[in-house]
Amino acid sequence: MLLTIDIGNTNIVLGGFLDDKLMFTSRISTNARKTDSEYATKIKSILTLYEVDRNEVSGAIISSVVPPLTKTVVNAVKMVYGVEALVVGPGIKTGINLLADNPAQVGADLICGCVAAYNLYPSPVLIIDMGTATKMMIVDENACFGGVSIIPGVELSLKALAGGTAQLPQISLEAPKRVMGRNTVDCMQSGIVFGNAAMIDGMIDRIEEEMGYKPEIIATGGLSKAIIPYCKHKITMDDDLILKGLQIIYKKNK
Repeated sequence: MLLTIDIGNTNIVLGGFLDDKLMFTSRISTNARKTDSEYATKIKSILTLYEVDRNEVSGAIISSVVPPLTKTVVNAVKMVYGVEALVVGPGIKTGINLLADNPAQVGADLICGCVAAYNLYPSPVLIIDMGTATKMMIVDENACFGGVSIIPGVELSLKALAGGTAQLPQISLEAPKRVMGRNTVDCMQSGIVFGNAAMIDGMIDRIEEEMGYKPEIIATGGLSKAIIPYCKHKITMDDDLILKGLQIIYKKNK
């Protein structure tokens, strides 16, 4: 089994691939203060929950946007499963040409999303990754990464709204029945859900205008289910896009 690990600012997502089939996914909270041993314990517990034996893990690959945690998780995986995890970064074969001013600054999660989208969907393709930040990136038919737009994430915006005001509460991320709310919670939910959906629709229009074509559109990330259904464009949901990208990259390098 191949263990894929996506280290994000809020959550660490784990997935297990048997050949090309994703057998399970699980999330744990990101905490840069935890030690190698603590993460080893968490990872082992999760795989035990899915009845994965220690000897079944033959390889691992990691993408990370939290540099202090990268080596910690690499050590944790080696401690439990005895394998040296690949880390997505400079020198790794991806099959994607990064047309960026500084390719080294392109986040590993963005690279994985682009690799999966290019290999699994028609191109050109626009990827919307909704996590701690909302990222929108484009890959053309020649496997060239055409750029990215980074937007404050849905939960970041919601926390800022509640934390920066005296009378607005913390609320759940749900769509209200009306765009124009008549109570505080409905008003805030309208702005967060419908406002983010409208922002994504507007950004898609601007990207299509700038690129000169209409790409396939794929959405992923933990918050996409709350927002994407309210967008007006045709958008395909793929919750496991980053993990699929990790698996493809692993095969290219092993």
